[in-house]
Amino acid sequence: MDELDRDLMVAVATYLRHAGAVAEQETRDIRTPLGERVSAHLGVDVTTVPVVSEPIPDHRLVDADLVLERWQEAGGSLIGIRGGDYRMHAETAELLANPHTRFAPGPADYLERPTGPDTTRRVVGLGVRLLVFDGVPVAVVQRAAYERVGRETASVDVLGRDPEVVSGFLRRLREEMVAVSVLRGQVITLAHAENGVGSRAGFLPRPRVHSADVVLPDGVLAEIIAHALGIGEHRALLLGLGQHLKRGILLYGPPGTGKTLTVRHLIADAVGTTVVVLRGEGLGHVQQAAAIARTFQPSIVVLEDIDLVAMERHQYPQPLLFEVLDALDGLDGDADVAFVMTTNRVDVLEPALAERPGRVDLAMELPLPALPERVRLLALYARNLAFSPEALQRAAERTAGTTGSFAKELVRSSVLLAAGRAEEPADEHLAAALDELLGSGRRLTRRMLGDEGAAAEDRADGSA
Repeated sequence: MDELDRDLMVAVATYLRHAGAVAEQETRDIRTPLGERVSAHLGVDVTTVPVVSEPIPDHRLVDADLVLERWQEAGGSLIGIRGGDYRMHAETAELLANPHTRFAPGPADYLERPTGPDTTRRVVGLGVRLLVFDGVPVAVVQRAAYERVGRETASVDVLGRDPEVVSGFLRRLREEMVAVSVLRGQVITLAHAENGVGSRAGFLPRPRVHSADVVLPDGVLAEIIAHALGIGEHRALLLGLGQHLKRGILLYGPPGTGKTLTVRHLIADAVGTTVVVLRGEGLGHVQQAAAIARTFQPSIVVLEDIDLVAMERHQYPQPLLFEVLDALDGLDGDADVAFVMTTNRVDVLEPALAERPGRVDLAMELPLPALPERVRLLALYARNLAFSPEALQRAAERTAGTTGSFAKELVRSSVLLAAGRAEEPADEHLAAALDELLGSGRRLTRRMLGDEGAAAEDRADGSA
């Protein structure tokens, strides 16, 4: 090799070193101050590390926050992000490397999220947790859903120099989120998010409804409770014999016959069971409800007044009803999940249920109260009053075709009548109040109270 060749090689080597230094400097210039901080923690240039994103339903953000905070307390730190409102829009890669907006460490953003009917927790809405997992540094960008910019779900974005460690981190996070979840054993309802896209969870207090408050024909309530809750008590036996645990229960009958009260008693009796209640527009979130029920067994999914969304203009079932049935069918056989549906119009549902046999394995009619139930209803609502058994019996005999709502209003009206006369409620007030309610001028009132007799009179008159 002559001198000219050596000089050329030295020149090329010098150029390559210079080019590398320039490239390294440009990379440092692209990395934001936040990116520099994360790079220092990871021990590697953050622009060379992939971002692995894990979407999380916003109602599970508290669960993720609980786990991540505990891991952080074991050895780690939390930093926020400075950079104006755009930090809420920017993706994680933009936060870490951006030649235009120099995102920098700052205070974390926090939000209050419910953890129960009367409790909340302050969670990280946007922040970066610098953690060590299995001895390897990882960085986690924790975000809440941000509906104003179209972020429909919360998320955690994980960065680490070892892909296997990142995968293990996410796997462990999912497992521990289930173990510590604030949803387990709660009564939850789902509704549309503020922007109409996605769902938002809320917590309901567990009702207090004693079995004595539910007046149904003998044996009906016990059969419903046994099917909804008792099957799970025989889990090992059933599974050992190859039988499934999932079940579908349909409560049907006219309005006011006790379907809602029965469900409330079922929820009250199911202490420790996760319950998801869907009603109205919330019925559209049945897939999310099924996912919660599957994760936090034993569980119950309640779908109230399902007939209201089961029909289109021409009396055909909407796809939503089939979605409900598909959600039930999609559960594994060992899922200790009960779907409980209520309807005033079983005729609307029958064709769809016939098309999908086996989804509902208990259909229980809650009829208008017969005479013994009407006596019990009046006695229940008049338990603090001095009405005689004979007066209650006579009133019950005169109120065929009425519901519990009618009995409740009858007792209330009798108390008001006595109060107007400055007297203690007595049998004569009960009889007088019943005369008023049964009068021809109160037909609409009786219909509003679920009097089938008044409704029949309206149909005969052609007024309904």
